[in-house]
Parts: sequence; C-alpha cells; structure tokens
Amino acid sequence: MSAGAMAGLIASGAFAVLVLFGCYALYKLGKIFDETAARVRQTGIAIDEGTARVRQAGATVDEVNVALAHVNKELDRIDAITENVQTITTNVSSMSSLFAATIGGPIVRVAAFSYGVRQAASKRARAEVSSRVEAEIKAEKTAAKRSRRAATAPAQPTGTDVDEPVRGR
Repeated sequence: MSAGAMAGLIASGAFAVLVLFGCYALYKLGKIFDETAARVRQTGIAIDEGTARVRQAGATVDEVNVALAHVNKELDRIDAITENVQTITTNVSSMSSLFAATIGGPIVRVAAFSYGVRQAASKRARAEVSSRVEAEIKAEKTAAKRSRRAATAPAQPTGTDVDEPVRGR
C-alpha cells in the first residue's frame, strides 16, 4: 500500500470516528430535544391547567363583583330605611315632648285629684266601718255586763206585769 492509500485509509478511519462521534452527539442531542419536547408538553399542560384555573378565578371574581354590586344596592336601600327610621324617631320624640307639654300637666293633675278622692273615700269607708265595729263592741260589752249582773243578782218578786217596774216593800 502506498503512502497515499494509507493516508486515505487513516483519513477515512478518522472520518468514520468523526461521523460516529457526530452520530453519538446527534443521538444525545435528539434525547435532549425529546426531553425538552416532553418538558414543553408538560409545561403546555400546566399552562392549560393554569389558564383554566385563571378562567375559573375570573368567573368567580365576576360572580363576586355581581354579588358585591347587589350588596351595595341593598346597603343603599338600608341606608334609606335607616334615614327614614331616624326621621320617624325624631318626629316621635317631638310628638312625645309636645304631648307631655300640652296634656301631661292636666293628666297629672287629674291623676292627683283622683288619687285624693280615692284616699278620702277609703278613709271615709274605714271610718264608717270602724264606727260600726266600735258600736257593736260597745253593745256586746253592755250586753255582757247586763248578763253578768242578771246572773249575780238575787231574784226579786215581780209584779204581774213583766214590764212593770218592781216596787220596794
């Protein structure tokens, strides 16, 4: 073999090693690209899931906004009701002050007068009852004294008439 053939053989061997190294590098690079593609797919899936969650959150936020708008309307109504209640309370307070000023004095006087009349009537009734009771007690005492005297006194002759007084001898 000649030197040129030998050089060609060495060059072709080196080129074959270089091609094998290139194939190995391309094979590894293919695996890296496959791994990268798998990661990109996983990231795409995660992004899709995240997007779906963001859409759900957006829908939830929209629902919350609608609910808050409804709550704000109700709060406005409650504010109006509260203002009306405050006005009514002020009016009732004014009316009660006016009532107390105009009718309160005479009512107090009438109540005091009726209390006095009731007390006087009750004292009069008690006085009548106590005078009756005293009269009955006095009558009972007098009757008791008479019966004691009659029981202790000796029997005296009487006239023919029961009502006629007995005359001494």
